[in-house]
Order: sequence, then C-alpha cells, then structure tokens
Amino acid sequence: MRLVVVSAGLSVPSSTRLLADRLSAATVGRTTAGADVDVEVVELRDLAVEIAHNFTNGFPGRKLAAALAAVTAADGLIVVTPVFSASYSGLFKSFFDVIDPDALAGKPVLIAATGGSARHSLVLEHALRPLFSYLRAVVVPTAVYAASEDWGAEGLPERIERAAAELATLMKGLSTPSTPSAPAKDDRDEKTGKSELTVVPFADQLAALAAR
Repeated sequence: MRLVVVSAGLSVPSSTRLLADRLSAATVGRTTAGADVDVEVVELRDLAVEIAHNFTNGFPGRKLAAALAAVTAADGLIVVTPVFSASYSGLFKSFFDVIDPDALAGKPVLIAATGGSARHSLVLEHALRPLFSYLRAVVVPTAVYAASEDWGAEGLPERIERAAAELATLMKGLSTPSTPSAPAKDDRDEKTGKSELTVVPFADQLAALAAR
C-alpha cells in the first residue's frame, strides 16, 4: 500500500511536519500486520514556486508533477496544514487547486492542522472537511488538531492513534480483493422453467379486502 503525507509547514523544524510524521507512523503501525506500506512525504514548501508557475502557465514543473502523481496513486492520504487567518494556508489550498478534480474521488484522507491556539481547532470542520468532501474524498471521522499547548499533553496521542486506526482500516479495506458475490437464486422451477412465485391479480386483492 502507498501512503502519501502532504505537509504544508513553512518553517524548519515545523510542528506541522512533526504532526504529519506522528500520524504517518501511527498509521503504518496499524497497517503493517496485513501489508507493507510505502510512505512518501510531500513538502509543499519545496514546491511553492512550481505551484505558482502552474497557475500562470498551466503546466506543472518536474517536482510538482511527481508530487501530483504520488497523491493520485496513493491508497491513503494524510494532509496537514498550519492555520493561517482561521483557515488552511494559501500554499495548502493552492496545491489542491492544481490537482485534477477527480484525483481524490473515493480516496481515504486523514485531515489535520496545527496552530498557536486551541480556538482555531474548528478549522478542521469548517475548512478542511468541506474541501475534501467537495473533492469526493472519504474523510476519516477523527480529525486531529494540535495547538502549541497540546504537545506533550494528554489527549493528542490518543487522537492521533484513533485517526490513524480509522485511516488504516479504510486503506486495508481498499487493498483487500473483493469476494465475488454468489449468484442470485433463480426462483424458477427446475423442470418447467416457470417461476415459482405466485402472482395474485390486483382485482383479487381488492376483492379480498372488501370481503373483510
């Protein structure tokens, strides 16, 4: 299976990348029992110039094209953005603006964000979840937000594990070959070839009701 992590952190080191790494490690830990997982991290900071050029000339550069191909081919995505002006960052949104609108249809996605204050935690529900629902991705129920005070505190590790488990379950479901369903039973008589179902004329049904 292929797990692609999209991190929109700008600084080095980055709390956004730290959260992305923890989420990916937890997801891999939940999936290795059934399959090997290849993890690829897409750092949007390194693609900023090519993303801007794609808007002006309509063509992705080499690195951006590789990143778009990785996201499109992934069995699951983890996307993490810092909070800017109570929403996702412009770089984060720009990357998903240049991707093919159908690339994420049906793809499992874990959404996460980092910020300086817990007051911005609703960005996951009013910005990120609607964005990926619009792209027809399958967003896992648990979203993960990490404020500055969450690092090292209770609660964050549990949210990470819960979200990772949900993503791993969806990814394993997609990678498991479906079992062909049994053919529907034919209700016809084996000798005559006629249907064994008894069809009562509608007029007879009305007459039966009237007689009650």
